[in-house]
Amino acid sequence: MKKIYLLPNLFTLGNIFFGFFSIISSINGAYTRAAYVIIIAGFFDVFDGKIARATNSTSKFGVEFDSLADLVSFGVAPGVLAYLWALQPLGRFGWLGAFLFLVCGALRLARFNVQVEVVSSERFVGLPIPCAAGMLASTVLLLEHYAELVGPASQYSLFIAILVYVLAILMVSNVQYRSSKNITTRGKSPFKIMVVAAIILIIVVSKPEITFFIIGITYTLLGLFEAIPDLRKRFSLFREKHDHKHDAE
Repeated sequence: MKKIYLLPNLFTLGNIFFGFFSIISSINGAYTRAAYVIIIAGFFDVFDGKIARATNSTSKFGVEFDSLADLVSFGVAPGVLAYLWALQPLGRFGWLGAFLFLVCGALRLARFNVQVEVVSSERFVGLPIPCAAGMLASTVLLLEHYAELVGPASQYSLFIAILVYVLAILMVSNVQYRSSKNITTRGKSPFKIMVVAAIILIIVVSKPEITFFIIGITYTLLGLFEAIPDLRKRFSLFREKHDHKHDAE
């Protein structure tokens, strides 16, 4: 058997543990806890890769284990959460949305694993599955926190369903999203980094339900806004080709 490195895979194990814990929490009706646990799983997912690269302990086993953990924590867990929390009143349309989220997440992971050697690490092709799960979880946190103002989730089931379908489509789309893999602290002042980290921590802890939602919606929309120039360019090329064909006729 090829080498199995312990430290990064322990973080992956933590990822899959919190994903499973989120599923149990959703089944028990603890939707806020289930959403928070998905976000915690996201932090474990970030650090397992960073630790593997920093310690030069990447392995084929680790890559496959990480993908399976991601499918549980960011595919099954948010799908179950969304369905039990808000989509259940919609019947077939609701559970099909949760299923589509899971399937598109699995396809997104498979495509990433296949293209990892040929696609630039500076960009992700399609919305990463942890980000899609985080966007869904942060929406649950926001609406559950202000439930007294906005009412129970059953009142806006259609909105949640649309969000689930959109996130699923974005995961398998060709929209490119920025990657954090190339972000480095080399050459930067440790003091400034500590100050910025402290400020971010204070903001997150003070209003986590708002902060996580803002981060999620900003990242999701940023990729779409950056794709607009590319869409305009493709549309212009299509029109030029169509006009040229029309003139030739």
